[in-house]
Amino acid sequence: MALKALKALMVDVDGVIVTHADPKGWSANMEADLGLSPQALQDAFFAPHFGDIIHGRARLHDRLGPVLAQIAPHVTSQALANYWFEQDGHLDHDLLEQLAAVRARGIELHLATVQEHERADYLWTKMALKDRFDAIHYAAALGHAKPALEFYREIEARTGFAPSELFFIDDKAANVQAAQACGWAAAVWTGQERLAALMAKAGV
Repeated sequence: MALKALKALMVDVDGVIVTHADPKGWSANMEADLGLSPQALQDAFFAPHFGDIIHGRARLHDRLGPVLAQIAPHVTSQALANYWFEQDGHLDHDLLEQLAAVRARGIELHLATVQEHERADYLWTKMALKDRFDAIHYAAALGHAKPALEFYREIEARTGFAPSELFFIDDKAANVQAAQACGWAAAVWTGQERLAALMAKAGV
């Protein structure tokens, strides 16, 4: 892909612009802070319900509230969501600066992420990513999650960009491979290389 053809850079959120010092992620201290076991939450909420929520078939609080009433009645769904979103909000400012330099060259920046509606709004408004990116495309709004090819095709349909006009970074190889299968230029983001080097390797 020639540089002149690149119209937009699609960027994953978790593991890319949002990172964690603790490998356990946002719930590392949840039991100490809220008296709620991460494993209990995984078993009672995430495993049975989050697929529907991520794909936009159910709303977060409609499923989370009843679960918490059973396993942790002292924690409201809004309190847990507030804790989750705040703990899951550590931005990689170095990467954001690199992305800003790309945007300054006239290339649009879009988020392409697996989120439900509540956290997507938190990322976009509360964390002010709307000031750094041109658009957000997320699973619950698209009706598809990575690495399903429909996720990428729906983004193309909504933006009007051709596959050859897009470059994508994600921390998961399967998601990058799916983008490439759709004709996007894409690279796995590890944080070990500069963005410009990854773009050059991908031919953009």
